[in-house]
Amino acid sequence: MIFDEIRKTWLVLTEEEWVRQNFIAYLKKTLQYPSSLIALEKEILLNGLTKRFDILVYNKSYEPWMMVECKAPGIPLNEEVLQQILRYHMTVPVQFIVITNGKATLAWEKKEGSLTLLKEMPRL
Repeated sequence: MIFDEIRKTWLVLTEEEWVRQNFIAYLKKTLQYPSSLIALEKEILLNGLTKRFDILVYNKSYEPWMMVECKAPGIPLNEEVLQQILRYHMTVPVQFIVITNGKATLAWEKKEGSLTLLKEMPRL
């Protein structure tokens, strides 16, 4: 079990949850993102189906700004994972899209309908 400081609850520590909690710690401690701007596992409606995104970061105006999809360390960050988060992006448009499996992280900025791979995580 692990205590989730954002949701204020104990969770089963699955491999994916380990990645999510460590990435949240990175966002908060290294990049200085405030906890108040981070939402976790919120439901969205996608083509009539209920889905959940892993992490959504809001900008200082409380608008969706960055979406993060977390996978277990053994899951490769491939086109399938990118397409999953891009489907979520249709419902919740954001400027930055991130996928991570705890071993690797890929981030893109969406501008004028195209994605640009970033060399580092965006600063809030």
